[in-house]
Amino acid sequence: MATIPARSPRKLGTILLWALKIFLALVFTAAAAAKLSGQPMMVAEFGKIGLGQGFRNLTAVIEIVSAGLLLWPRTAFVGALGLCGICAGAFAAQIGPLHGDLIHVVVLGGLAALAAWLSRSNFSRAV
Repeated sequence: MATIPARSPRKLGTILLWALKIFLALVFTAAAAAKLSGQPMMVAEFGKIGLGQGFRNLTAVIEIVSAGLLLWPRTAFVGALGLCGICAGAFAAQIGPLHGDLIHVVVLGGLAALAAWLSRSNFSRAV
């Protein structure tokens, strides 16, 4: 009878970390695309925040750069921190002028923080 080789916990952890990073990169790239394409909801939200539409574009650029950094192992920690910063700003906007949905910001921020924590060793070796 053939046995199924067991995956090592380390290999499984690597696969799960990559799945997390790819998920975050896709989510934040999609959010950036909505901002850069001038979706009415995004324009209205950033108008309500009161920092101008240039801030909407800046936020989108930070999201794209951070998502890209997240996918490069040596810079994944920095990319994840950038996404944490985006989530922190979104959290402040949601509890402030937007009075909106906090759960998405908290979940994505928590996942970005987890990605940063799990990627910290690659960053310390690169520095």
